[in-house]
Parts: sequence; C-alpha cells; structure tokens
Amino acid sequence: MVSTYRLNAGEITGSLLETIMNNYRDKEIEIMIYEVEDETAYLLKSEANRRHLLRGIEEIQSGTPLQTMTLEQLDGMAQT
Repeated sequence: MVSTYRLNAGEITGSLLETIMNNYRDKEIEIMIYEVEDETAYLLKSEANRRHLLRGIEEIQSGTPLQTMTLEQLDGMAQT
C-alpha cells in the first residue's frame, strides 16, 4: 500500500500519526519528507518553457481557436 499526504508542516498532528499507525499496523514503513516546489515556479524556470506557456495563455485570452486532434493522430505523432 502507498499513501501520499501533502500538507504544510504546521498541519502535522497527532491524529495524522495515529492514522498512519492504524493503516500500517505491524508493518515496517519508510517515511520520506521533502519540500514541495511550486509547480508554476518550476514550469516558469526555463526561458523556453516560460515563452511557450505565456504564448499559450495569450492565445487563449485572445480567443485563438485551439488545435484539436484525434487519438489516432496523436498516436501517429508519437510513433514518428
């Protein structure tokens, strides 16, 4: 079983620890803690990615029609 809890450090309570203990009773577990990076900041780090995303936002705001394709067309792109 795998569980992911995403919360601020200040939200860790005894009841959370009790829940973990009850869910994994008598099993060895591993707890990893890492700081979550803001997804938007991560995506905007690369200048090329930033330009691509901002261009997409501008296109949506200006009403530019979105491109559509079938699953078969998308699958064909992946195979080439």
